[in-house]
Amino acid sequence: MNPFKVLPKTDEIAYEKQTALSLAPYDKLAALPYTKTRIILLSGAEFEANWFLHQFNRHCLNNDVRRILAAVRRDEQQQQKALSSLKPLDENILETTIAYEQLAVDLTAEMAEKEKNLFVKAQLNFALLEDFDHLYRYSDLLDMENGFNGYDYTGGYTEITPGRPTVAEPRHPDDDVRRYINFWQDDLLTILHTGIITAAEQQTMNYYMNVGNTYPTDEGRKLYSEIAMIEEQHVTGYGALCDPSLCWFESWVVHEYTECYLYYSAYEDETDARLKKLWLKNYEKELVHLKIAVETMQKYNGRAWEQLFKGGADFPSLIKLRPHKEYIRNVLKSIRLTGYKEDLVKITELPDDYGFFKYQDEVVTPDGAATHNVIERYIKEKGKDYRTEDAPHPDKLLRDRKKDNTTLGRVKTPE
Repeated sequence: MNPFKVLPKTDEIAYEKQTALSLAPYDKLAALPYTKTRIILLSGAEFEANWFLHQFNRHCLNNDVRRILAAVRRDEQQQQKALSSLKPLDENILETTIAYEQLAVDLTAEMAEKEKNLFVKAQLNFALLEDFDHLYRYSDLLDMENGFNGYDYTGGYTEITPGRPTVAEPRHPDDDVRRYINFWQDDLLTILHTGIITAAEQQTMNYYMNVGNTYPTDEGRKLYSEIAMIEEQHVTGYGALCDPSLCWFESWVVHEYTECYLYYSAYEDETDARLKKLWLKNYEKELVHLKIAVETMQKYNGRAWEQLFKGGADFPSLIKLRPHKEYIRNVLKSIRLTGYKEDLVKITELPDDYGFFKYQDEVVTPDGAATHNVIERYIKEKGKDYRTEDAPHPDKLLRDRKKDNTTLGRVKTPE
């Protein structure tokens, strides 16, 4: 499928009536886990589309172009509002959070398994283990404060067990800035991966920033705050991968192409008949947006889409949200990695006076961290932590279910 070959004849946007933006929510008990995660992924894509077009507008001198951007942005906003209405009222903040983290884990693993650029693959694997740990800690809080079993929300598709301990994740900002890819030389799938994962992590960061302070317990509020800071690090790292050499018009075309790819992937992957129709409808809307972006770039920047997609624009392998248990278990063997400027190294390879250790001392109180206290409190109340494992943890230091590890990945300890 090459979306440029099926662009509609018209570039007229069909706006929805306000009443049409409130869709019937899914049933939180009946909806499949990957249907929920798919909604979050596409909502994140719409959020990224809106804020990219706002930033383009703020850096554009031509009001004719700005009116075009406003028209497309309004339609993107309508799509986002419809997607957000799918969340049911009886699904609380923490229940939704489990879906956010399951998406972060399985989407990242899906991309990492296919990624050809070894540097990008390493970044995906690195952050994957941090989101994996977040899923574990939120799941323990969910069971402890709500009495809900995390397995019922993940469907057993994603194991719930520790990753890189969250207390080991805070790094100096210097060590979250990565090398950017080369848009003109890298594989099309790499270009899509960097844009999609940045939007997805940004969606998670924004969700935690906006709802964390509304959580009903102090411990939960602190947990959201702590993990939200790690999501900021992820957005910094992933965003740094995107090639900054593209101009605003070129970036816009790539954004619209990416949205087409995501909606088409969702349409092919979805099992819910009602949502499958919605994904197709939004895919067709994005084709109109893509046509407008292409025409605007050609008129005001003098470039054709073929100059951007020199290797062809057929969709590469589509995204399929599915279990990646064995892949993740293999990646769990790299828990001891941390950032070292643009690269990743084992914690034992860092100089003793490296900034990571100073930053950890400045911002982290391991025994006072909410991510640690949630697990310790759960263990105190239940006798052992909450996990859903298919086999013992790949890292022997994380097999103890009666004590939370606060040193792995943050202090130099023997392997």
